[in-house]
Amino acid sequence: MKKRNIAIIAVFLVVIAAALLLPSAAKKGPAGVPGAPGGGAPGTAAAATFTVRTAAVARRTLQDYIESNGDIVVDATVKVYPQVSGEIRSMKVALGSDVAKGQLIAEIDPSTPGSAYALNPVHAPIAGTVTSSPLPVGSTVTASSAIMELGDVTDIEAEAMIPERYVGVLKVGLKAAVTFEAYPGESFPATVTRVSPVVDAASRTKTIRLSFDRADPRIDAGMFAKIRLDTVAYADRLTVTEGAVLSDSSGSYVFVVNADGTASKRAVTTGAGVDEFVELASGVSEGELVVIEGASVLSDGAAIKDITAAAGGTGASK
Repeated sequence: MKKRNIAIIAVFLVVIAAALLLPSAAKKGPAGVPGAPGGGAPGTAAAATFTVRTAAVARRTLQDYIESNGDIVVDATVKVYPQVSGEIRSMKVALGSDVAKGQLIAEIDPSTPGSAYALNPVHAPIAGTVTSSPLPVGSTVTASSAIMELGDVTDIEAEAMIPERYVGVLKVGLKAAVTFEAYPGESFPATVTRVSPVVDAASRTKTIRLSFDRADPRIDAGMFAKIRLDTVAYADRLTVTEGAVLSDSSGSYVFVVNADGTASKRAVTTGAGVDEFVELASGVSEGELVVIEGASVLSDGAAIKDITAAAGGTGASK
């Protein structure tokens, strides 16, 4: 009985030993050494390949600009003053009214308690349109109080206040595009005709006036405008999209695509930047492909897969 038990235990131990040895043997080739069949050298992991998008370095003109809000104003206006102090008893016109030179536009009561009652008329000094809301009836005025403004609304301009930091590029002759919420999708060309010689100390701005290149009856005095003012043009510059340019402690760099499907890190010098484009003053040549998306994870010599062509772009697929 004891011999039988010993035999069973022995068989059990043999089975356990075989189970432990089989995984080790499976890792060895026929020659009994680790590696590929036949005892070859240990295998190496494949290098990582990074998916990127690319674009060619191209020449273009970078047009810098300033964006500002503005107002449509009458080019020349005349303020209307009463000849006497008193109370406005009647107002004969309203904002937007057309008046003739010499037309009665208001009446002032200059009388004081105990004096004879007599209205003093106010006449239009010029022919034009009322361009500012007249003072309401009942207002007390003096001979130095303007009660309204008159102007020629067919001669209108855009007026904008430009921040002080841009005064170095302001000059007469600059071109602009003026847009209005009332006319979405339309742009009205204009030209700077006047630049204030001083900076307003309170607002730290300089006022400019722009004349429209073509008269348009849809543009009214008093309208709110958005103005894009073209300033400096950087002509014929090598450029890429700004996402292609990275920087570290050594300076700016891009990744240039090589013919073997790798990307090389290359130092560059940047210049002007407008919107999504930046000038590359040195370091690359026209037509070279650079990585514009996915560059932040690359290292020098990294393997890449360019999916630009598949996405409808112009880069070379690797």
